[in-house]
Amino acid sequence: QVQLVESGGGLVQAGGSLRLSCAASGRTFNRFDMGWFRQAPGKEREFVAAIRWSTGTTAYTDSVKGRFTISRDNAKNTMYLQMNSLKPEDTAVYYCAVDLSYAYYTTTPRADFREYDYWGQGTQVTVSS
Repeated sequence: QVQLVESGGGLVQAGGSLRLSCAASGRTFNRFDMGWFRQAPGKEREFVAAIRWSTGTTAYTDSVKGRFTISRDNAKNTMYLQMNSLKPEDTAVYYCAVDLSYAYYTTTPRADFREYDYWGQGTQVTVSS
């Protein structure tokens, strides 16, 4: 079992910044990706960013490129999402997740939320205009 706990959400004005954290605990694995997803009311959960823990390779959805940065701290087993230049359309519940089953020959993290195995409880991000 893996436990994921998100923090750092809140209310911010458009153009502002927030940093989300996702602390992982429980079983350890040698090969995994971690990702951020978000879900706005009435919408499907969507990919935001992900990172391959072993190499630091990252992936982003187009709408956040240049504004969001995903990173990890190996010693703390924690992943971060630095969100700058926030827009009202970034408003959503943000979830972190772990993918334990990607194929060894792939080079970038997956973006399909259905491929991820464990999820945090989510943290609300609200951006006011």
